Amino acid sequence: MTYLEFEKPLAEIEGKAEELRALARQNEEMDVDKEASALDKKAEAMLRDLYKDLSPWRKCQVARHPDRPHCKDYIDQLFTEYTPLAGDRNFADDHAVMGGLARLGDKPVMVIGHEKGNDTASRIERNFGMARPEGYRKAIRLMDMAARFGLPVVALIDTPGAYPGKGAEERGQSEAIARSTEKCLQIGVPLISVIIGEGGSGGAVAFATGDRVAMLEHSVYSVISPEGCASILWKDSEKMREAAEALRLTAQDLKKLGVIDRIISEPMGGAQRDAAATIASVGSEISLMLAELEGKKPADLIKARRKKFLDMGTKGLSA
Repeated sequence: MTYLEFEKPLAEIEGKAEELRALARQNEEMDVDKEASALDKKAEAMLRDLYKDLSPWRKCQVARHPDRPHCKDYIDQLFTEYTPLAGDRNFADDHAVMGGLARLGDKPVMVIGHEKGNDTASRIERNFGMARPEGYRKAIRLMDMAARFGLPVVALIDTPGAYPGKGAEERGQSEAIARSTEKCLQIGVPLISVIIGEGGSGGAVAFATGDRVAMLEHSVYSVISPEGCASILWKDSEKMREAAEALRLTAQDLKKLGVIDRIISEPMGGAQRDAAATIASVGSEISLMLAELEGKKPADLIKARRKKFLDMGTKGLSA
């Protein structure tokens, strides 16, 4: 278990319980059940207290937790007959974006998502989930294919933002993001977007302009990272806590603002403590959202989707 900074007191208690059990395994005559159980109860109470009312900055930390399930984990557990599709037919294949044909239950779908990787080698290969222009152009190609064959699109978003490197800018990063966002608004098939970790900047919006947008309970979604915001506003990235508060980037705030449609609960302590249960919950919600859109005509889907985003932010404004 990897512990976050604010979880250090919890790490000490759970570590002591594990040490007791390790000693018992070495010496069968030792009876540590009572002491270990007491520590377990204390740890459980502390975990509930820590996660009862997380600050926006702590939610950012949880959303970035290295043990949190990533796109590939969701695809492996939720989907069957997954057939990956690669390349943008223009420049290259971007490994930060994965996608392909699959089945969710008995329903054929197109699944697209950001993949961060889970160890040093895979994180470098996946560029830490930061897509280049070819990643967004690959997504556009897959969305076009889905629309051609009448397949719903499921997008899993988990990115700190689009890659800001020189090569990406030279190949038209902003244009590729804009085209991907535009394509989301154009396809006449259901588009379900779920933010499973970080939803950073236009790199997230490019996949999240859907009929239904959901967020996991401790995920975040914002135009910029708290550190980036603090660097711009206060010239001090250490003011990221204040920036996180101001950005209103939590699922709870965004639901109130009407930016997202629903919040998916996580296990106590975050998705990293029970990845299988989290993935199952996301799968159930995706199925429910697809059922809500089933049978709708392409023109009606496009019209409602465009209206959803055009109306965003107008609540409470006078004519």
